[in-house]
Amino acid sequence: MIVPLKSIALKHGAEEESSALDGYELDDDSARIDFAVVHAWLAETYWSSGISREKVERGAANSALVVGVYYIDPNSDAATIQVGFMRVISDTTRFAYVCDVFVDPAHRGRRIAKAMVKFAVDHPSLQEISRWLLATRDAHEVYQAVGFGPLPEPARWMQYLPERQSEGPGC
Repeated sequence: MIVPLKSIALKHGAEEESSALDGYELDDDSARIDFAVVHAWLAETYWSSGISREKVERGAANSALVVGVYYIDPNSDAATIQVGFMRVISDTTRFAYVCDVFVDPAHRGRRIAKAMVKFAVDHPSLQEISRWLLATRDAHEVYQAVGFGPLPEPARWMQYLPERQSEGPGC
């Protein structure tokens, strides 16, 4: 499903955000993802430093939702370029984990990440989800604007990190 990012901002009553999103569209068609670009982005992040392209593609293939954001310059005949990516890991019934949210540095400051996450939580295939989670080191404000907050009882959550883990801490 292709959606102009401007329409997501307007749907959520953010007229001031909508003009900054002219020329951007969001698409949940994983066949459109430019995995060379996404791999280059993710391999440089703190959560997936050095990740292989094969793992990026396998992770996307096994996700419930993969989202790309694309920019079409209305003043140019240039091709559409991918400027954002995110994915959702989910059983599509009760639990979803937002992962690998990334916006190209040249396109940041336009609330693209916020629009991607809004799109995911509103996605028709994920409407039964009762618990959404994510982890972030530095983008709390982005996710709070969509409705995310701290875990009410973080002591109830645990993690397992296998010794064989060879790449970054993961998303």
